[in-house]
Amino acid sequence: MEIPNYGIIEFYAVLFDLNGTLGEGGKVDEEVRHLLERLADRYTVVVLSADTFGTLEEELKGLPVRVERVSSGAEKARIAEGYKPYAAVGNGNNDVAMLEGAELAFCVVGPEGATVDALLASDIIVKDVRDAIAMLLDERKLIATLRG
Repeated sequence: MEIPNYGIIEFYAVLFDLNGTLGEGGKVDEEVRHLLERLADRYTVVVLSADTFGTLEEELKGLPVRVERVSSGAEKARIAEGYKPYAAVGNGNNDVAMLEGAELAFCVVGPEGATVDALLASDIIVKDVRDAIAMLLDERKLIATLRG
């Protein structure tokens, strides 16, 4: 897509962190699950997580998403490289390199907070993952935010 006075953004995959991004306390609510299904109609959707709460597979069971368990931010970034060009959505220190490598990066500042480094590595800051997904589903929202 072309963003006036910003440039062209192209990606085929959307990469998410789980904890603090897609869910809270390791849980993904039904509305977010539905939005992920819609997003998967347009993009390859991937969830990369260290799985702090041990819920990764169970929470995403039945969804049309790829799940990748990672042990560090460096591993997350290495796996993300295989999905280039991609958009990324995260909130923590182990998301920073993934966000930096993205064509478009969102930082979610939700109930579990976000790190300053994740914030600085992002193009767009949102208060809820639903807002990021809504923008990815309607590029006019991206244009409205990013245009120069």
